[in-house]
Amino acid sequence: MNFDFTEDQRTIKATARELLASRSPFARVRAAAEEGRYDEPLWRELCELGWPGIAIAEEHGGQGLGSVELAVLLEELGYAVAAVPLLGSTLAALAIEHAGDDAQRARWLPGLASGELSGAFGGARDLIADAVEASVIVVVEQGAPRVIAREDADVEPVEAIDPTRRYARVSGDGPALDGDVGSALGRAGAAVAAELVGVCQRALDMTVAYVSERKQFGVPVGSFQAVAHRCAEMLLLTEGARSTAYFAAWAAGAAPERLPEAVGLACAAAADAGVEVTGSAIQAHGGIGFTWEADVHWLFKRAQLDAALLGSASVHRIRLARGVADARAAGASAS
Repeated sequence: MNFDFTEDQRTIKATARELLASRSPFARVRAAAEEGRYDEPLWRELCELGWPGIAIAEEHGGQGLGSVELAVLLEELGYAVAAVPLLGSTLAALAIEHAGDDAQRARWLPGLASGELSGAFGGARDLIADAVEASVIVVVEQGAPRVIAREDADVEPVEAIDPTRRYARVSGDGPALDGDVGSALGRAGAAVAAELVGVCQRALDMTVAYVSERKQFGVPVGSFQAVAHRCAEMLLLTEGARSTAYFAAWAAGAAPERLPEAVGLACAAAADAGVEVTGSAIQAHGGIGFTWEADVHWLFKRAQLDAALLGSASVHRIRLARGVADARAAGASAS
């Protein structure tokens, strides 16, 4: 069995990596974060490329690609820590497309696909990602998503630890999304996990480069056993998060009956990896890692908020354990 990307998926990845490396270096991320804004020229370019609609059906103006292609794209956006509202728009679109009705899809999806509209998504009204300028906000409370139009919402900007994204406190009400809520939320979880994989990979790459160059006592600090072990642990966590994130993205399209299991694994692995890997990156950079001038802190801050959006890793593991126990009990009773 071939677990590699298809040629089209490899093209998406390479194109996104190259474009974001040139259009969203840390200097531009820093400028947008310090000014409390998005990188509008970059966002317009991504909209022209159709990236906001990559996983939206063609009938609604999107590209009609799958969750794996979306994961590939979001991993690269996480790697760049791009200061654009694509994640919020993507998550809102996933919720509306898979859990909304025909009228909700017709109202919101074409605009979200083109980038004419932007979206936001969150499970805690006090801190919703990309909500400050969003046209539509999907709020998930106790597993039940609601879609709130901007004109029906009271949006209060909030200064969060991650200044590369615009967060807000949202009040207001709107109609419920009563369709396939499980699939919608599962796809959203897989998408956030994919972004965290990119954040972790960038933190790992920066750390390996730094400890290979930084010398103490005449030798690279990466040659010290404690530092090498830390980097190895970062690699292990990153690869674990990557495997589970792409398993969840694959399950969304190819094996929907396995999506709850796959998303539980992905959310738990990515939440843990995001916090641990970026924290280790700060530590491995030594004294400079704690300074505002060091770019590694953008990754640490993005990881904290993405992990919060995924929810507690312990809760996901408890649900997985209960699912396994229920399956075994059902099998025993059947036999």
